[in-house]
Amino acid sequence: MVTIRRADPADGAALRAIALAAYRRYVRRIGRAPAPMTADYATAVLAGHAWVAVQDDRVIGFVILTPQLDHLLLENVAVRPAAQGRGVGARLLALADDEARRLRLPEIRLYTNEVMTENLAYLPTARLHRDAPGRAGRLPPGVLQQAADRPRIVMNSTVAH
Repeated sequence: MVTIRRADPADGAALRAIALAAYRRYVRRIGRAPAPMTADYATAVLAGHAWVAVQDDRVIGFVILTPQLDHLLLENVAVRPAAQGRGVGARLLALADDEARRLRLPEIRLYTNEVMTENLAYLPTARLHRDAPGRAGRLPPGVLQQAADRPRIVMNSTVAH
């Protein structure tokens, strides 16, 4: 059984290990380590911005959520490669929805590198849909939305340098 809880300082090494394993495949594509591989997880944990997914007393995934004035920034979501494909990422994304609603923030923003094509494909299908560009009365390109009672999701991709 997988449980989700707020991370504590003892989880810092696990967050770093998960990020290294989950993002390793992108180093060659980008030409350097992606930001999640060098992030300061200890600070995120101490600030109360990190949650972990735990199974059998082992951290198997995490999400970093940072409240801003007008939105919730989803800084990172990662799952151990061996635990991917079992709904852990979807549960962590659902937590982001719950936190945005709890904080009364109307929007969740996230950023991903355009060469991380797996992320670009997964995020909309995990629980969201991407609205078609240029359709009257629809959301603009890059804006994702699940349902009227959920916060709006805005995904922006960046160019690799």
